[in-house]
Amino acid sequence: MRSARFRRTCRARRTSAAALLSALALTALAACGTSSSDNGGDSEGGGSSDPSAPLDPKAKVTLTIDCMPPAAKAAELKEWNEDVKTFNKTYPNVRIEGKSTPGQCLEPPRFTAMLKAKSQPDVFYTYFTDLEQVLDNDGAADITAYVTDKTVPALKNIDPDVMNSLTKEGKLYGLPTSNYTMGLLINRKLFQQAGLDPDNPPRTWADVRTAAKAIAGLGNGIAGFGEYSAGNTGGWHFTATTYGLGGDVVDASGAKAAFNNDLGRQIARNLHAMRWEDNSMGQTQLLKWGDLQKQIASDKLGMFLAAPDDITYMVQQLGAEYENFGMGPIPGEQATLFGGNNYMVKKGSSPDKIKAAVAWLNFKNLTVGKGQFDWGRTKADGLPVGLPQPNFWLNDSKTEDDAHRSRNATMPVANFKAFMDNPVKGKAEPPKAQEIYKVLDNVMSGVLTNKDADVDKLLATAEQQVNQILANQ
Repeated sequence: MRSARFRRTCRARRTSAAALLSALALTALAACGTSSSDNGGDSEGGGSSDPSAPLDPKAKVTLTIDCMPPAAKAAELKEWNEDVKTFNKTYPNVRIEGKSTPGQCLEPPRFTAMLKAKSQPDVFYTYFTDLEQVLDNDGAADITAYVTDKTVPALKNIDPDVMNSLTKEGKLYGLPTSNYTMGLLINRKLFQQAGLDPDNPPRTWADVRTAAKAIAGLGNGIAGFGEYSAGNTGGWHFTATTYGLGGDVVDASGAKAAFNNDLGRQIARNLHAMRWEDNSMGQTQLLKWGDLQKQIASDKLGMFLAAPDDITYMVQQLGAEYENFGMGPIPGEQATLFGGNNYMVKKGSSPDKIKAAVAWLNFKNLTVGKGQFDWGRTKADGLPVGLPQPNFWLNDSKTEDDAHRSRNATMPVANFKAFMDNPVKGKAEPPKAQEIYKVLDNVMSGVLTNKDADVDKLLATAEQQVNQILANQ
């Protein structure tokens, strides 16, 4: 869900320190660009024709890149400009024209319109779930031959699940900037008050249920566990829970619903029992994104499923403290819903332009200790350090980045140890995700608002509706 258009529209309604975006007026976009290198000009070329060879520093290239931090985000913009200058020490003839483009980075209709009009910049920002839409509109260059261990030295250390999100029929169409997986976010203060160990969040749904009852027992309107059931978010979380327990909401063919079974009934009945038998989920239901964040930030909620960046939102927008939160893996730990962000290169770009894009993205987003992973600089600039994601690194790169992040942390990284030490394999959203989530909202709202809910009927009706959606693909 978070990697889908829901995530984009949610972020359009809030500010995040991790975001590089601002809703600037489109009429001012021409003034938003920054550029580097007086030698770049508009005359391009001069590099090797071998796509696997790194960019020749003598090659003259101009790159337009969207989602440059706006002036309102002074620290992020400072870092962007510093990175451009450092990049130009190696590639003095590459002219980078950064643009703050809210319509391309945040708003689904404008993103779609951009693709249809072929008006995307040379290097454009997308989400993991955007690949099919981009390819349907013939929007991205195949960069497979350009991405090697010479041009992206840490390539072998990037999570293959992340790289697969940018791959279609063996061809690579982009490079990642960040990723996330879902886990169990907890309020450490309430865990301690309820006599629970905040360093060991529940790992099974049976343990979640037990902990939720203990937290709800504190009284004062405190709920032990919270769940969504409106605005497509209930279906999103039903999917996340299903993945965590090893199930699917759509079968392998992508043509039929796969949740009207024993596992689906188990999930629905467990939530129904927590709501009506245990009274551990609070009286207010039909909640959507933003509601649970407010509850847990105000110490009125013990746990809910979330991604780590929810914590930054709650600290920066809701006045919470980083110290009050912790995370564990998603209960069941069989798989977890994942998503993230990336950049693609416009189809039709010249070989040198593609090479320049790969070189910039490698420096800015894919090198431990540099660009976005220069945690010492991030800390010095007053930005948060220590959240467990983005972290798509494996092997030596992960070890190095984790150590660098920990040394410069501005929050207690030990709070996320259970989440970090027990990584769960990421799994992409189902086809027609938003439409399916809307249907599954009815299952979630049914069991959470109706004490006499008929779980079998709710799932059977949802199955019929989802099968119809999938038949119309």
